[in-house]
Amino acid sequence: MGENILYRIYDWYISRDLDPNKMPKHVAIIMDGNRRYARLQGNVDVVKGHELGADTLEKVLDWSIELGIEIITVYAFSTENFNRPKEEVEGLMKLFIYNFKRLVNHEKIHKNEVRVKVVGRTELLPDDVKEAIKEAEDASKHYNKRFLNLAIGYDGRLEIIDSFKKIIEQVQDGKISIDDVDEELVSKNLYTEGIDDPNLIIRTSGEERLSGFLLWQSSYSELYFCETLWPDLRKVDFLRAIRSYQARERRFGV
Repeated sequence: MGENILYRIYDWYISRDLDPNKMPKHVAIIMDGNRRYARLQGNVDVVKGHELGADTLEKVLDWSIELGIEIITVYAFSTENFNRPKEEVEGLMKLFIYNFKRLVNHEKIHKNEVRVKVVGRTELLPDDVKEAIKEAEDASKHYNKRFLNLAIGYDGRLEIIDSFKKIIEQVQDGKISIDDVDEELVSKNLYTEGIDDPNLIIRTSGEERLSGFLLWQSSYSELYFCETLWPDLRKVDFLRAIRSYQARERRFGV
């Protein structure tokens, strides 16, 4: 009981010092630590760790809405993750189906006008997962107030390669010339087309690397690494990341 009171006081203490005018518009998150969390719990199925991670994502979305953050992009499943044990991959696919179907009629999604979008090589996913994704995207496609982007079947290098391929096709078709190729054109052909680059990228679990996440888009992003495993992430951990971001003097190109 006492610990909960102290936690709420600390939560309030950090929140009161945050400047609404300096809030990042776009926060991207590498949700690391689900598997490690499951192992630390003993005989807990690794998929259970991912389930708890999905619960944490819902909390983060709530906190972001509360703070006025418009865009959240999370690294949910890389192309390399297909190489994990069969049981884990199948469990994750079922979890994706369950959660995307939940989003179709999710009260918070519609109340807060959150547009759901999946970025990545979705063609690599099973048909039933692709169908669930389409249902969630279609149910929220008319919203433009807030955005929840989930990187699934994603790899930053492949994203850049795919962008170049699209541009090459446009050049070959005579729609553009080589002289038209610039940073803006590359950005327009990424999976994240139309989405502002992230102001802040957070990675949990203590690892300090991007692991191929938003390689092009992260050129000028502020990075924040915290020790907490993703399922254990608390609001104070998230607030600390925002406080750290606001305390920095952002420099572009230096």
